[in-house]
Amino acid sequence: MSFIPEQIVELLLQKVSQYNQPAFIDKDPVSIPHQFTLKQDIEIMGFWAAILAWGQRPVILKKSQELISRMDGAPYDFIRNHQERDLKRFLDFKHRTFNATDALYFLHFFRQYYQQHDSLEEAFLPDAVNTATVEPHLILFHDRFCGGYDLDNSYFPDRTRKHIATPARNSTCKRLLMFLRWMVRQDNAGVDFGIWTRIQPRQLVMPIDVHVGRVARTLGLLSREQSDWKAALELTDVLRQIDADDPVKFDFALFGAGVEGEF
Repeated sequence: MSFIPEQIVELLLQKVSQYNQPAFIDKDPVSIPHQFTLKQDIEIMGFWAAILAWGQRPVILKKSQELISRMDGAPYDFIRNHQERDLKRFLDFKHRTFNATDALYFLHFFRQYYQQHDSLEEAFLPDAVNTATVEPHLILFHDRFCGGYDLDNSYFPDRTRKHIATPARNSTCKRLLMFLRWMVRQDNAGVDFGIWTRIQPRQLVMPIDVHVGRVARTLGLLSREQSDWKAALELTDVLRQIDADDPVKFDFALFGAGVEGEF
C-alpha cells in the first residue's frame, strides 16, 4: 500500500472542503434526486440518474429531467399507479445505448420491487451486511436486478444487463458506486443524502472515472494502470489511510480537481 505524503493529505482535505459544497450540486447528476424530499423519489431518480451518468453532464441532466417529466414529476407515485397506456410515453426514450426496452424494464422492476419493499437499500443487502466493502452488495444487486430476485422478472431483456455493472466482471462499477455514495454518506455539507443506514460509509468503494483515475495516478495514489474493480479497491485502500471511516469523501477532491483541469 502506498504511503501518502503529508502535503498530499493536506491537499486532498483542502479539495474535499472546496468541492463538497452545495455549489457543487447544480451541474452534477446528484442535482436530480435533490429535487425531491420523499425517500423513494430520491432513490428512484438517484439510481436512474447514476445509471445514465456517462457522457456530457448537461445531456445527463437533460435526459434525467426528461424521465421525471414522463413520470409526471412524481416518480414513486407514477411507478406505483401507472396504467399500461402510460408506458407508451417511454417508447422513444433514448440516452446513448440506454433505450426504451431498458426504460420499460426499469419501470417494471421498480413497480414490483416497491410493492414488496419500502426502500431500495434492501435490494443491496446480502445476508452478511458487515462486510469490508460493498463488493458482495453489488454482486447481489446485479443478480437480483437481472431477473434473479423474488419478483416476476421472467422477461428480463438481456440487453439491459450491460447497464448494471458487477465486480464479478471486474467492472469499476463507477455509476453504482456513485449512487451508493449519494445514499449512504452522511455529512453536513448537503451534497450526499445519507438516507440509508444499513450500509456504512466505511464499506463504500471509490467510483473511478477518467477524471478520478487521472488525478489519483498523478498524485501517486493509484499505481494500477487499468481502471477496473481492482483499481477501485486499491485507491480506496490508500484513501483509508486518511479516513478509514469515510474514504469515499475524497471522491469530491479527485473528481472536482479532475473536472476543473487541475494537476
